[in-house]
Amino acid sequence: MSLTELATQLKDLKTATEKLHHVSHLLQIAPLKEREWFQLIEHKLLPQMQQDSFLIAAVVGGTNIGKSAIFNRLAGEQISSVSPLASGTKHPVCLVPTGFNDRHQLDDIFNSFELQKWADADEALQESDTDYLFWREAENLPPNLLILDTPDIDSDAMVNWDRADKIRLTADVLITVLTQQKYNDAAVKEFFRKAAAEDKVLMVVFNQCQLPEDEEYWPIWLETFCATTGARPEYLYLVPSDRTAVTENRLLFLEREYRQPGEAASQTTNENTTSSSDLATDLSQLKFQEIKLRTLQGSLKEVLHPQKGVSGFLTEIERVSQEFRVAAEKISTESVTQISDWPILPNSILVHEIRQWWKDHQTGWARNVQSVYDTVGAGITKPFKMLKASLGGETTSPLEEYRKRERAALLKTVEEIFKTLSWMRDSSSTLIRPNFEKALAGHDRAKLLERLKARHDAFDLKHDLKQVVHQEMSLFQKNNPEAYRLYQNLNQASAAVRPVTSVALFTLGWGPAGELVAPVVVPFVADFITGTVTAVAGEQAVTSTASSGIGFLQSKFQKLQDHFTRIRVQWMVELIKEELLGNLPGDLQQAASLNESPEFKQVEAALLELKQQMKTVEQSVN
Repeated sequence: MSLTELATQLKDLKTATEKLHHVSHLLQIAPLKEREWFQLIEHKLLPQMQQDSFLIAAVVGGTNIGKSAIFNRLAGEQISSVSPLASGTKHPVCLVPTGFNDRHQLDDIFNSFELQKWADADEALQESDTDYLFWREAENLPPNLLILDTPDIDSDAMVNWDRADKIRLTADVLITVLTQQKYNDAAVKEFFRKAAAEDKVLMVVFNQCQLPEDEEYWPIWLETFCATTGARPEYLYLVPSDRTAVTENRLLFLEREYRQPGEAASQTTNENTTSSSDLATDLSQLKFQEIKLRTLQGSLKEVLHPQKGVSGFLTEIERVSQEFRVAAEKISTESVTQISDWPILPNSILVHEIRQWWKDHQTGWARNVQSVYDTVGAGITKPFKMLKASLGGETTSPLEEYRKRERAALLKTVEEIFKTLSWMRDSSSTLIRPNFEKALAGHDRAKLLERLKARHDAFDLKHDLKQVVHQEMSLFQKNNPEAYRLYQNLNQASAAVRPVTSVALFTLGWGPAGELVAPVVVPFVADFITGTVTAVAGEQAVTSTASSGIGFLQSKFQKLQDHFTRIRVQWMVELIKEELLGNLPGDLQQAASLNESPEFKQVEAALLELKQQMKTVEQSVN
């Protein structure tokens, strides 16, 4: 598997977790940026998997064992002093490829050091309490390789140990320089015990070997080194002792296979005598992806950790979401807002509108006859209307009277919902309480009521009424050829209809509709989450079993009443949701069912895919 493919999987997982965390805000869980697994994805794994990813190779070892000679060979030029009389490197030196600093921030990569541009080889040998890292570009370096020469890890100076530790933590691979004399020192072993505990990639280089005599001894040296440090080198090289080759910077690296006791030899090796003269090429090309995957393997395991990684994040959301749901269900069942006296449109208004619809839909002779009857009727009733007006003054139209009653019901409903929200706030758990506090804190009650009143006054009730009558009468006419019988018996049918409408408002959406409705006979149930209103009783309230006669007509008239009431209650629900509740009902239900959400499922799928890919990675690096 390539780094690019693995990076794609990680990007998908990162995006999915960000989406899930975004919709989980009501659960009050810790931000992603505070989670170690997310930091590893964002700041280590993804940056080091890009096409311009790179390796940091640090040359480490004790005093006067030829580290600088190895460093120079990697650099492809004479950089560090190689005199056996040299006092040793005091500060790390870093070589970077040409143009590297234009594409990357060295300060971020080596944030434990104060970076200085390196101009003189002796600068790294100077004593100083400041942790400097000297760097410069090296034109012979591969574009994806940074190399470090480090302070001696067996120095008497504690500051050297500290700087070497910082380099060890930063490096991807430790080029571990050992000799016959310097493989079993206490300070050396302590340094590499830490490296083994951190699961660092080790490339052991036995320097200054007398070959072929030392061929039989280096396995003993290596076994002792590994047994006392717990290290398991991934790669192993022998470097023959050759002063001329050091001076001319042409040291030869002979690759050997490291095998633990009892481990069989690899079929890919040829008598264990593979040679290479360019270690930099091995690092940057032949072994680059293998090393990179190996260095990232530890971080990937942290991301996939069942408790500390993404799985733990999902478990936390599932747990808190369930707690949220239990709390919300409990409070919802105890806090249904019921409006028991929602106003009913006067029958006279509905009768008048049906007659008007009938008139508009008559043609020819029938329409002329209807017009005559209307004219005669108006002439007969006009004197009585004039007399009533003169005795009682100007009267308000029935529709305006209905508007006033509906407005009163609306304002009463809002007051009840304020009480409900206050009760929810005071009675709910600490997990859910902040949501109600936020809803209540954002409103001035008096201003809200004025705003609702103004919007209600501006609404065209006549338009709603016309729409209801048109829909129901058109359907009735289509399905009932004798529809004229409803028109002939309007007064008789409407006289029998005296509904009392009650509305149950489920603020959170978890109300037990069946249990609640049965004993109190609530005709309408409104849900603030979906904005819908459901008729529970409907035309069953008035002789719905009748298939003919006046009972049948009464049920149809009742249906008109129900239809109008339903759309008015729905208008109120949408208005209150917009002006008062906002996204609160939907957000609460979303928070309580996050473990079933598409965002949750997407993270699960991305995580499963990454786990499967990790099996491939482990097989390739092991």
